[in-house]
Parts: sequence; C-alpha cells; structure tokens
Amino acid sequence: MKLAVVGGGSTYTPELIDGFARLRDTLPVEELMLVDPAAERLELVGGLARRIFAKQGHGGRIVTTSDLDAGIDGADAVLLQLRVGGQAARQQDETWPLECGCVGQETTGAGGLAKALRTVPVVLDIAERVRRTNPGAWIVDFTNPVGIVTRALLQAGHKAVGLCNVAIGFQRKFAGLLGVAPVDIHLDHVGLNHLTWETGVRLGGPEGENVLPKLLAEHGDAVAADIRLPRDVLDRLGVVPSYYLRYFYAHDEVVREQRTKPSRAAEVAEMERQLLTMYGDPELAEKPALLAERGGAYYSEAAVDLAASLLGGGGSPYQVVNTYNKGTLPFLPDDAVIEVQSAVGRSGPLPLPVPSVDPLYAGLMANVTAYEELALQAALHGGRDRVFRALLAHPLVGQYAYADTLTDQLIAHNREHLAWA
Repeated sequence: MKLAVVGGGSTYTPELIDGFARLRDTLPVEELMLVDPAAERLELVGGLARRIFAKQGHGGRIVTTSDLDAGIDGADAVLLQLRVGGQAARQQDETWPLECGCVGQETTGAGGLAKALRTVPVVLDIAERVRRTNPGAWIVDFTNPVGIVTRALLQAGHKAVGLCNVAIGFQRKFAGLLGVAPVDIHLDHVGLNHLTWETGVRLGGPEGENVLPKLLAEHGDAVAADIRLPRDVLDRLGVVPSYYLRYFYAHDEVVREQRTKPSRAAEVAEMERQLLTMYGDPELAEKPALLAERGGAYYSEAAVDLAASLLGGGGSPYQVVNTYNKGTLPFLPDDAVIEVQSAVGRSGPLPLPVPSVDPLYAGLMANVTAYEELALQAALHGGRDRVFRALLAHPLVGQYAYADTLTDQLIAHNREHLAWA
C-alpha cells in the first residue's frame, strides 16, 4: 500500500507518522510519500518520520519529495493537509476582520473565506493531477475549511472524503469522563464542518443507550470548560456544541478577547519554530509533547481509520466524515457537504439516518450552508461581487457595511494568491 501526504512538511506530520507506526496492523503502509515545496522543512520532518518508524519497528519506506507528480504517482490514497500562504496568511486571517468588530478565525467568518479562496484552486489542481496519474485513488482532505474544500472536490467529480478531528476529540474526552474505552462511544454527531453538535452519546453503537444526559449531569462542568461555554448553556441546550460554536454563541466576547491577546497564529508560529528545532535533533525518535499543543489531536487515529476503510482494510464500521448530504438532512440541498456519522467502505461514506434536527441548529446550518455555496462560487470564479455576497451571507458578518469593508481587506491581504485580483 502506498500513501501520499501533500503538505508533508507540516509540523502536524509526526502526529500522523506516529499513528501509522502504532496502527500498522490496521493500515499496512509499505511506502509513504511526504510531499512539500518547502524542501528544508520537509527534510527535518522526514528525518523524524523515519526515526519514528525505525523506533517502532515499522518496515515501511518513507520518501520525501518536492515533486508533486512524483509524490502522488501510484498512491492508493492522497491525504491533503496543506496551508496556502503558511502561518503568515493565517496571521492576517485572524487579525484584519477584528478591525470591523468581526471574529478573526482561519476557518470561519471573513478569515475562513480568505482561506477558502486561497485554497480551493490549489486543491483542485492537485486533485486533477491525482486523477490523471491514478484515477482510482481516494483523496482525504484535512485542509481547512474542510467543508468548502470537500464540496469543491466532490463537485469536480473526485473520489474525496473530508476529515476533521473534532468528533474523535469528543469521543476520547467523553470516554475518559465515563470510564469506558473510546471504541465503545458512538456519537450522534450532526452539522457542518466546524459547526456541529453532539446530540447523543451512545454506548456500543448507533442503537446503544444514550448516556448524554448522564454525561452532562455528572461531568457538565468539565465539558463546558473544554468548549469554553457556560455550564448553564449546555444544560439549557441538552447537547454539546463544538468549541467552534463559541464564535457564534459568544461572538462579541470572543472579539474582545482576540483584541487583547496575541493571535492563535502567532502562538502556533512560535510552537512551529520550537518543533522544527526539535525535529532536527537526530536523537529524537518520537513525537514531542509540545506537538499536542499544536492542534490536530487524534488526527492520526482518524486518518488511519478512514484510509483503512476506504482501502478495504480493518477500519471502524462507522466514522464521522464530511460528505454529500444526499437527503440526510432534508432542510439542506443534496449537494451540501455535511459532517455526520457514516458507514465507510471501499465505495466511500454512506451517511447514517439522522433524527429530526432542532430548528435552533437547523437554521444555523442552513444559513452557513448558503454561505458555503456562495464561498465556493467566489473561490471558483473570483470577483469582488462574489466575495461580497459570501460575506454578507455569513452569520458572523451579515451587515452590508462590514461586508463591503471586509471584501476590500480580504482582496488587499490576499492579492498574491488570487489569480483574478
């Protein structure tokens, strides 16, 4: 089995490598291609990756290359984890929206739109090159904004599935609180990427006992602290929102915080500097503890599970992925990309039936789905008016004066990445 990781020079990659090494019986990788244009950074990451494999007794071959076509040639699956513009672009995404009093975030709001506009054309070009060389390969997208990027891939006819680590993070958290194994936790997870709610926590599978009321009653304070929302909000909702919902449910509070402390991008940039120094140590042969603070926790387990199922191995029967709606949520278009529990096999994901969704969540999902459709049109076709329409539709912007100003800011800060600007 051959896998390719595009964006293999990311500081995330050792997390992925560690998962491949530990879970080699689930996903027997024989050759792993790490592809990245940043050659110096790639060699640091690649060196650590080889040492991790060696220390854990994995016999697979790890190859680093800056040649995309060589890297993806013959791959059974291609994992995308790239960041167009790097941390410098992220720093901009998280700062200029604040000038209008809007949240500065790299996956939602104005900053998320900027990232989508930079990313979608690049990902589609990569996907076309994959299709030319090995049309049977699966594309697993971990590149944000995952929902918009996955929708772009699916609409272009690619064999693609979107992946996020929010659900597996909740699964691990809830399992720890309840004193059970993670495999025993099945989430009723519903929504869009970075806009999801856990409406049930079941023991043993989709038909198992729903212990969410017990979880909230006994561990509500810990869950609330984890997602940074008040305990009484969880009690009144009776569900667990993703921590990304804080940008919607506590928007003004978040903006005040963001204006008074360094951006997350600045924090991550410093972590990356430290991590790359560590990766250059020839004695280091495991992922460092600092990597846990970088983000992407449990990404490796989720990626291995998904790839194993898509390629016919021993992955879990049900996994939370991003895929076409196809009637699963009747209040959304069939071609909307949703994030739900799905049965995953060689033919791809098939969403499990979802019970009726509370209008409180359904309304916001519908609103953000409309924004994502407009965002994708802006990413595919460009133009100031398309950018403005997408921003006006976003519930974190929503006012024409803000949308007008943010459109100009977005274009000014991203001109080098926008072919039409």
